[in-house]
Formats: sequence, C-alpha cells, structure tokens
Amino acid sequence: MATITTLKQRSLLGLKDLDKEEIVSILDRAAYWEGQADKVQPVIPGKFVANMFFENSTRTRFSFEVAEKRLGAEVLNFSAAVSSVQKGESIYDTVRTLESMGIDVGVIRLKPIGVLAELATKIKVPLINAGDGNNEHPTQALLDLYTMRKHFGELKGLTVSIIGDVLHSRVARSNLYALRKFGVNVKFCAPGNMASADLDAPYVSIDEALQSDVVMMLRVQLERHEHGIIKSAEDYREHYGLTVERAKRLAPHAIIMHPAPINRGVEIDDELVEHPQSRIFPQMQNGVPIRMAVIERALS
Repeated sequence: MATITTLKQRSLLGLKDLDKEEIVSILDRAAYWEGQADKVQPVIPGKFVANMFFENSTRTRFSFEVAEKRLGAEVLNFSAAVSSVQKGESIYDTVRTLESMGIDVGVIRLKPIGVLAELATKIKVPLINAGDGNNEHPTQALLDLYTMRKHFGELKGLTVSIIGDVLHSRVARSNLYALRKFGVNVKFCAPGNMASADLDAPYVSIDEALQSDVVMMLRVQLERHEHGIIKSAEDYREHYGLTVERAKRLAPHAIIMHPAPINRGVEIDDELVEHPQSRIFPQMQNGVPIRMAVIERALS
C-alpha cells in the first residue's frame, strides 16, 4: 500500500505546487518517448488505468488513451453520461468503486473545483488531473511548455501572451504557474469581464500581446454568449481574435498556439490554424509523449 507521501509525489493534481526540477524531468522523459521508433513499448504491463471523465472531452481523453496503450497498460474508459452518476451516485463513490476493483491509477476530469484535491486525500491510488473546472489543466500546460521548449530550445526569457477568456480558463492558470518557474514573461489579454483578479500577471492590449514570442489563443466559450458575457462571436473576433491582418504583425520567429478545440473564425481565423507559424496540431501530437511520461511517473 502506497504511503500518503508517495501517492502525492506520483499524483499530478496541478502545477502550482510542482517544482521546476520535477517539471523538467517530465519534459525530458516526454522527449525520450517521442524519440522512440516503436509505437508500443509495454513498460507497465498488467497495470490498470481508469480514464474517469465526468466532463466531456475528445482530445484529452483520446490523448491519454493513446499514451496508456503505448505504454502497455490495460485501459478502462468511464463516461459519466452512461454511468450511475446519472442515477445520483456521487463522484467520490464512483471513484472509490473503481479503486476497490483494483485500478492502479485514475485519470480524472470534472467540473467542480476542489473535488479532485479532496478525492486525493481519500483515494489510495495516484490521481492525474485531466482538467478540473477552471482550476488547473496540468498536462495541457506541460505539453505547451514542451512545444515551446522544442521550438525555442529553452524557456527562460521568452514572452508569452495568453489571449481570451482568462477568467474561466484552467489552461491559462496552469501555464502561468509553470511558465513563471522558468523565467518566462507571461502577459494576459482579455475583455474586462473575462479578466481574473486572482492571477498575478499584467493585462495588455491586443496590439501589445502580438509583440510576443508565443501568442496563445484561448477557446471562446460560445455558450457564454447566451449569458451576455460576450456580445457576439463577430464582435469578439473584431476586438480579440487573431485575424489574418493581425497575424501580419507577429515577429517572424513567433509561434501561434491554442489548446483546442478551436472556434475557427472566432478566436483565430481559419487560414491561421495551419499557418507555418502555427504549432496547434504539433501541440496535440506532443500531448501523447507528455501523458506517457506522466502516467509512467504515476506508476513508477
């Protein structure tokens, strides 16, 4: 039975409290996995990994599943939409049930903030945060750092602008927490009602945000249009979208990033998604070796 200390060390709940050296070790191990010619290397045979998604996901869930299968794990996929959660079962009881059945690690995505941290104190297997509310999304930030490091060679001294709905973004939070540890200058650009007072980074205009080494666009949550947080998709694009015209102001060495899913023609013009300066699809590709490293770490 793992001790509370080792469980904490092997779990990945967020990047806010993870030290720089540990992040570097994950990035380095991901580079190792990316360099392997054989797609499947069963280094964790007989280990059961449960993907427990209490919130819808496509990219993150499939990225984790590919990573798990490449490592040789036995993969269990759980979807809240077709589970006893729909009958009123609590998230805790669901996770505790899977733990009692013998899983070795749980990958969890959920909406409520704080539930994952509480679960980690009660569940006796390592847990990996696949996104919890607007708190953190650590593996997304890790693949973002990996993408930046791969392109620029090192992170220190870079300027990264994160543009969009910062208030509701777990991606913005995890990136800020991680990038700051590497001496990266992080700036936010957001409409006033999408800014977050709890994050310690300067807010700049869209024009200043474009003068960065990395321009990271966040997904516009179009469902918020119905609640009046944004006037319209067209209005958002006009003031905060990365349009073809705005992209002409990017430095030649700068790269465009986006955590996806993408609203083409809203936060970023269609022509820019696969532009030579875009790293959007390479980000998705880099998610697999990053998650291989994180899962291996949890089971080591």
